[in-house]
Amino acid sequence: MTDLHDLTALEQGGLVRSGEVTPLDLVDHYLQRVDDVGAFVTATPELARVHASRLRDAGRPDGAGPLWGVPTAVKDLHPTAGVRTTFGSAAYADHVPDFSDNVVLSLEAAGMPSLGKTSTPEFGSPCYTEPDVAPPTVTPWDRTRTAGGSSGGAAAAVAAGLIPVAPGSDGGGSIRIPASCCGLVGLKPTRGRISGAPMYGDPVGLSTAGTLGRTVRDAAALLDVLAGRRVGDPSWAPQPQESFLASCDHEPGRLRIARFVAPVIAEVEVDDECVTAWEDASTLLAGLGHDVEDVPVPLPPGAVPVFETCWAVLTALSAAPGGREHLLRPLTRWLTERGRAVSGPEFGLAIGAMRRFAADALAALAPYDAVLTPTLASPPLPVGAMRDDADPAADFEAQKRFTPWTSAWNVTGMPAVSLPTHWTADGLPVGVMLAARPAEEGLLLALSAQVEAVAAWSSWRPPCW
Repeated sequence: MTDLHDLTALEQGGLVRSGEVTPLDLVDHYLQRVDDVGAFVTATPELARVHASRLRDAGRPDGAGPLWGVPTAVKDLHPTAGVRTTFGSAAYADHVPDFSDNVVLSLEAAGMPSLGKTSTPEFGSPCYTEPDVAPPTVTPWDRTRTAGGSSGGAAAAVAAGLIPVAPGSDGGGSIRIPASCCGLVGLKPTRGRISGAPMYGDPVGLSTAGTLGRTVRDAAALLDVLAGRRVGDPSWAPQPQESFLASCDHEPGRLRIARFVAPVIAEVEVDDECVTAWEDASTLLAGLGHDVEDVPVPLPPGAVPVFETCWAVLTALSAAPGGREHLLRPLTRWLTERGRAVSGPEFGLAIGAMRRFAADALAALAPYDAVLTPTLASPPLPVGAMRDDADPAADFEAQKRFTPWTSAWNVTGMPAVSLPTHWTADGLPVGVMLAARPAEEGLLLALSAQVEAVAAWSSWRPPCW
């Protein structure tokens, strides 16, 4: 017998549209599910019921999108008015904002009740989700292993059937990493596609909100909810000619696809399973009629320390409240010290250098419609395998070895997606990553939907689903 959580987010939205279920029915169904993966740091069941009841009583408005009435949740980095928002930090354990950011407002306007705040590591910095304010977040495919980060709670919630679709955010891979660890589609859109209002906290341009779903179409439909500019945005991506969901129904045509497997970060050992996933995806794409070509790594080794400088400064901008600095994790304090040691002119030079590296990479990849790499250098690692509070520098290096490709597309601003095309013999998901030219999410989604039609991963379920 099919349960509601067996259905895709779009299928659940269709049931609401037809009147077979109400938004409150969906909320109540998901509130009965047990979070045994550490997905939520703060649950808001009563707020969700109030929102769903209001939607049910008011009725579906004209022009409502296909996800109207479908529940979701909000990553704990997004300020949410009246709801505890910790940013994954013990220093903010009791913090309750008096405003909501663009992501929260967009979800509310689209009629998507939030069941709470999904777990994230401190300030969203590490690529694993082991905050001091909540238990570690694990992949439902093996509860001894990491869900990835920093959108680990969002990914684990979707993969475990606790919510049908979720927003995440991504400054160096934080959507695509947990998507690979949890067997999901994780989409980082192009720079400027989703507004960073009202805080605009990333002056470098690495970070953006994005989407996580079990299918390409679910991820695309949520991007339609979140995309768009708000008055005051310093820059924005061009308006698409059609919805992102509609793009999934187009045949992409014969594409020229670049591929490379050598890590952007040198001297990284890549697990054979990740290479196999990449090779198999190459074969699949060629079988679909695309031209797949090997290319050199488009970013030089010199881009890595420049990225690290910017990353450290961004961490330093996430200051703890006065008198609570001692509650920060050792990794955060170490990165903050690095960031504070960078002068204003040095930071400006680093941003300029990063933009030149990005321009060179974009020029090198301009002849290609898409780029294929592995998502990660290994399947999901055991909880605690990367975290090293006694040696934050070693912690940081371990993260780099785990994620040697994802940050490249944050540097260039290109849209990128992790697709769950491979599973190991012992049942661990392994993603591959496709990127496209800036502002070409439509083509990326059309290609991803074409791959999904062959790989058919949406029917795969983790243990104890």
